[in-house]
Amino acid sequence: MPWLLPAYAVSAALAIASALLLPDRWWPYALLKALTTVLVIVHGARRGAPGDAMRRALLAGLVLSLVGDVALLWPRQGFLPGLVAFLLAHLAYLVAFTRGVRLGAWPLAFAGYAVLAGVVLAVLWPGVPASLRAPVVAYVACLAAMAAQTASAWRVAGAGADAATRRRLAGAALGGALFLASDALLATNRFHAPLPLSTLWILASYWAAQWLIASALPPRR
Repeated sequence: MPWLLPAYAVSAALAIASALLLPDRWWPYALLKALTTVLVIVHGARRGAPGDAMRRALLAGLVLSLVGDVALLWPRQGFLPGLVAFLLAHLAYLVAFTRGVRLGAWPLAFAGYAVLAGVVLAVLWPGVPASLRAPVVAYVACLAAMAAQTASAWRVAGAGADAATRRRLAGAALGGALFLASDALLATNRFHAPLPLSTLWILASYWAAQWLIASALPPRR
């Protein structure tokens, strides 16, 4: 489906534009946001071997991300449900990227992401409500572990793999890093200080991350 990536990019761009240019009209952004994530689910579903454990886990993570996207359309009431949905998505991605690569196979990546997560939490902590502190800590830990494991998969599994597999795993590692960057921007904008054009940077990095993670699956022959 050669049209899928252009359609995904156009849908993402229109979603971002509608959020920035039509802030008083909720439905165009809501429809386009959901559509964009559905398109990346389609992309993932067309890759990998049916029944493959990594494929099942990645698709579960993408579907849970769609649940989170819909929940966060209501920033107040939907924040905690959205946080839980994305936490479960990161756990699904962790399962996916431990197929063939043990958890923590590259300790340096885990150490680096742990430090980065600690810095992010330290910056955000004063602005996080007491009722959300435990869920936020759990979420950041899962997110950092997911990003570190994608880097581990690239470093370990990619070392002896063919060039195409190395590229897919490198893309997934970049996707993990972009996911963390996107959520750090979102949390900074919510709990610390408003960011200029926050919607642009948050959603662009988020959807790039999701596409790269889904692309870790090999193309179906």
